[in-house]
Amino acid sequence: MMDFNSRAQTADHVNGAIDTALVAQDADRASRPYLGGSRLGHPCERALQFEFTATPKDEGAGFDGRILRIFAIGHVLEDVAVDWLRSAGFDLQTRKGGDQAGQQFGFSVAGGRVRGHVDGVILDGPSIPGLGFPALWECKTMNAKSWRATSSKGVTASKPVYAAQMAIYQAYMDASLPGVASNPVLFTAINKDTAELHHELVPFDAALAQRMSDRAVRVLQATDAGELLPRIASAPDFYECRFCPWAQRCWGLPA
Repeated sequence: MMDFNSRAQTADHVNGAIDTALVAQDADRASRPYLGGSRLGHPCERALQFEFTATPKDEGAGFDGRILRIFAIGHVLEDVAVDWLRSAGFDLQTRKGGDQAGQQFGFSVAGGRVRGHVDGVILDGPSIPGLGFPALWECKTMNAKSWRATSSKGVTASKPVYAAQMAIYQAYMDASLPGVASNPVLFTAINKDTAELHHELVPFDAALAQRMSDRAVRVLQATDAGELLPRIASAPDFYECRFCPWAQRCWGLPA
């Protein structure tokens, strides 16, 4: 019978091989040549510049295998949520034309330099107070702590980056999908630890969408001019900076 140490060694070897492959795949993945709408709510505009220009991250600041596995599981759970909602009677489309080979719903502005892709569009469904059609659908997976905060406070208060993402998507997608800015987004949060589901309707926030659009313009204009936008903080021990993958580079530059 295999003892504990042998089992642990086997797990370490297999996990090491998996994580090495995942990190290599992530490194080979081409950076996206645009400013993502899902990221515009990030509080630091300089970090958005670094992201937009594919500036190399600090040494050791990339995603490790465990984090990449978490991301992958999140994508799979979103696919499962699509099946759940469809089985409940929602006409939820994730690709144009309802074809899995079709293009993802999204938008592209500023000559393709600002883009976004939505998780889905609900064209019809059960009668739910406040829900109109068509409506954008956005799904996020979270650990238990984050999910509890979101379900108790609401996504706008708990996850402002997600709120900004939904607002900018509604604003820019209303031309191609008339009505999505008039109808609230159906936001779904999946608790990865317990499989609990949180759903809420998020009305269009035009002022927030405008602020995010203005932010995108500032990032593009400053980048084109070769200028760095201000840091979010006055010291590197600020909590946002401590988790930033460009912190060393940023604080090593002149203000």
